[in-house]
Amino acid sequence: MKLGIINSAFDQAGVDTTTGLEHIKRIGFDTVDIFTEAMCISQEEIDLIRNTCQARNLPIISTVAVSAGLIDFNQPVREFHLQRTKRFLDLAREFESQNLLLVIGEYIWQREVIPPEQQWEWGVECVRELGQYAGERNLEIALELEPFRLSLLNSVPEMARFIDDCGLPNVKANVDISHLVLSDTSPADLDVLHGRAAHVHISDCDGKVHGDLPPGRGVVKFAPYLQAIKDLGFDGTISIELEYSPDPSKIVEWVEEAYQATDALMQQLDLRS
Repeated sequence: MKLGIINSAFDQAGVDTTTGLEHIKRIGFDTVDIFTEAMCISQEEIDLIRNTCQARNLPIISTVAVSAGLIDFNQPVREFHLQRTKRFLDLAREFESQNLLLVIGEYIWQREVIPPEQQWEWGVECVRELGQYAGERNLEIALELEPFRLSLLNSVPEMARFIDDCGLPNVKANVDISHLVLSDTSPADLDVLHGRAAHVHISDCDGKVHGDLPPGRGVVKFAPYLQAIKDLGFDGTISIELEYSPDPSKIVEWVEEAYQATDALMQQLDLRS
């Protein structure tokens, strides 16, 4: 497996694109994931990211998109987000990514007004169309499990059911270890995703609320989850997800800490190649 990181760790701390990518390569990461906005990123910025990564032998494995509107009850809103997400897929192809990391939305109004089955079907319809569009571009879609009560994909069984309903071989799961802990998912529960994991996120948390901390800063016991991910037949990239450093002026140290802790975990289990 490879060890990567989402570039948003540096972007949120106000570090410019080139400097952030240079830090990522210097620290020792094998790959990077890019979090941007496909609707307004300039061609100059696209070229800067692509050329910087190519020059530093830093492959862009995943392009990240949050498209909560794909399950909105207004058809024009769903259509807008469908077209917007296709722009992300076009961007992913331009970056030569392997997958689009896709976050879809939450049930509205506590599931009490719009039938939840209807929102589910809207999500399936949109992701199926996106999956077909992605397949034509040799891309996978990696759906992220969000550990929040009203998230559409908030458990492994719901993730597996959604993938089954989409019925496309390139629509798969992103396995986020801290999200699994927050959704009370055991390592053994991952077995239903065998052969259906496209990407992995790693971060720590306090076991109660979303954290995206460097491994070792929280309570997550990583080894059993990493072994379970290996047992899924997964041999891709594990990307560190760090959000909103408590001290942006020390973001480099924050990322270095996360790298060292994750690399040590992967080495212990003979996962990093």
